[in-house]
Amino acid sequence: MASKGFFNAFDDIWMIDGMRTPMVDYCGALGHISPTDLGIKAARAALHKAGVPADHIETVLTGNMAPGDYEQFMLPRHVALYAGVPQTVPALMVQRICGTGFELFRQAGEQIQAGCADVALVVGAESMTRNPIASFTHRTGFKLGAPVEFKDFLWEALKDSACGITMIQTAENLAKKYGITREEVDAFASASFAKAVAAQADGFHAGEIAPVVSEKFELPGYATRGIQLQGKVTEVATDTHARPSPVEVLAKLRTVYPDGVQTGGNSAALVDAAAAAVVAAGSYVRAQGKKPLARVVAAAVVGVPPEIMGIGPAPAIRLLLERAGLSLDAVGRFEINEAQGAQTLSVGRELGLDMSRLNVNGGAIALGHPLAATGVRLTLTLARELQRSGLRYGVSSACIGGGQGIALLLENPAAA
Repeated sequence: MASKGFFNAFDDIWMIDGMRTPMVDYCGALGHISPTDLGIKAARAALHKAGVPADHIETVLTGNMAPGDYEQFMLPRHVALYAGVPQTVPALMVQRICGTGFELFRQAGEQIQAGCADVALVVGAESMTRNPIASFTHRTGFKLGAPVEFKDFLWEALKDSACGITMIQTAENLAKKYGITREEVDAFASASFAKAVAAQADGFHAGEIAPVVSEKFELPGYATRGIQLQGKVTEVATDTHARPSPVEVLAKLRTVYPDGVQTGGNSAALVDAAAAAVVAAGSYVRAQGKKPLARVVAAAVVGVPPEIMGIGPAPAIRLLLERAGLSLDAVGRFEINEAQGAQTLSVGRELGLDMSRLNVNGGAIALGHPLAATGVRLTLTLARELQRSGLRYGVSSACIGGGQGIALLLENPAAA
């Protein structure tokens, strides 16, 4: 019986190149910056790296989950305009929670294949720091003696009210289902940190990072936007969460839930960041003489039970490869978002995955998970790693709160 979900095959769609900001710890040096401005920064950097003039862009797809200011409604349009994209080009906000960045590529592929555009700019931006303290119940005022219901949007959003549990608890459910121990989760997390530190040391991550500095984003005839770093900080050029994290240190951290396996040290880090890429039709790539990073081969999205949402990448990857006619062994590299250590280990066990091919430059436990930006970052990292390693196929994937999974298949043109 064929796997369920939906699948897109793309005939001649390419990622030309991309860039991202550093991923900076929650309440750190990027915490005061609007996700719109982080997105503009990443978009400008991606266009420059790809060597694509902004006026060649024909569609802009952006993602942002939590409002980081009062301008979220305008985020897609402002990112596009301040990146230099013509006013006549439309911009869209896309939302698939942790799968948003992957969804940007999927929708870009659909639009290009349908003939709506030849060149797309995809941008994911997220400020975890600027998630609001919100109330949805006081529009009509405050009644005497009634509860005042201002809550932390970031914390409350981690709970799925349908099944009544948090995202961490969904990982705990998977740990029980697959017999995963605390020791295994800490070992996996420690390895993620070690790989990220090594990738920083050898300069791999630096190849996709646009350092953030104080600068203005000018748009003739309109208000000037920009980034102003605070205090004595003049540049933010590296990811900040990666650090040596021996198992012995991680083992001392308290679990989030009694008798659980997940801690603050073996779950995804909270960071602020943006990432962007240029996706184009093969006809454009060839006409412009571009050497693209990767071919976007296919995409798959599935649904899974909300209470084990973290298993989502497994059926998404199965569907992706089944319909693409590839075996698991044909895939040289996997980038699967490390929402929680037990969650990623469960996906590996369900698939029978060779873990030496997974997140070889570190994952979200070490680097962070800036929601809408994550899928763009993982897919860009995957494309660059395929080029470096000379491998042909790679898959980027993530679980999605509420019970979904998404996966993208990339091909390295140099190894095809």
